[in-house]
Amino acid sequence: MTFDFSGKVAIVTGAGTGIGRAAALALSDAGARVLIVDLDRSAGEETSALVRKSAADSVFVQADVCRGDQVANYVRVALERWGRIDVLLNNAGWQGDVCALADYNDELFDRVMAINVRGVYLGMKHVLPIMIRQGRGAIVNTGSLASFTGTRLLAPYTASKHAVLGLTRATALEVARAGVRVNAVCPGPVDTPMLRSIEAAQAPGHDNELRQRRSASIPDGRYARPEEVANLMLYLASDLSSHITGQGIQINGGSHG
Repeated sequence: MTFDFSGKVAIVTGAGTGIGRAAALALSDAGARVLIVDLDRSAGEETSALVRKSAADSVFVQADVCRGDQVANYVRVALERWGRIDVLLNNAGWQGDVCALADYNDELFDRVMAINVRGVYLGMKHVLPIMIRQGRGAIVNTGSLASFTGTRLLAPYTASKHAVLGLTRATALEVARAGVRVNAVCPGPVDTPMLRSIEAAQAPGHDNELRQRRSASIPDGRYARPEEVANLMLYLASDLSSHITGQGIQINGGSHG
């Protein structure tokens, strides 16, 4: 399957590493102009530089996706530079602490919700009016297997990913007849720095053994690669999925139906 995003403008949040970086690179390879958004300036600029190596047009904007003014700014930069927004990948996320709910810090709970839920809400809020005026657009939010199931010692993260799926489904209904589609990708374990940090917290000193056990429990025997999740994102953002909206689509090697 070949994707063609020639002439289209895409915004990718949390694009400094992992799935976000893989998606930004895949979009640029498919011809898109890509706005890279990340709180980590160094990581974001590195992704933008990698995108430009493929001769694609790219710019980096440092932003905290929890801040409405900063979200409005990255949207403004995209419009001023390219005049339109065709794709938003709402990918920025954070797992928070790995611990029992009874021991969870209230401020950290609020931060998890702010990044994972408010960040998705704000991205859609500021981009949707533009897509509605254009009469077309695609938003892909990053959910998780945790959008469907509970995850031990990650209750706030699990709650936030359930909320992402709820936002996706409700918003898709609001804009379906405006030519805008809203979906979510919901990966199982993906080989990213975030998952490695979770495993290190869940099994200090034994994270490799934990990874081996989890990999063995997945029907195809391995974690997803960021590039595989990016491919699903691009499919949902492309015209090839023109009749798909309001869905949370899992990618997990068969580990959850």
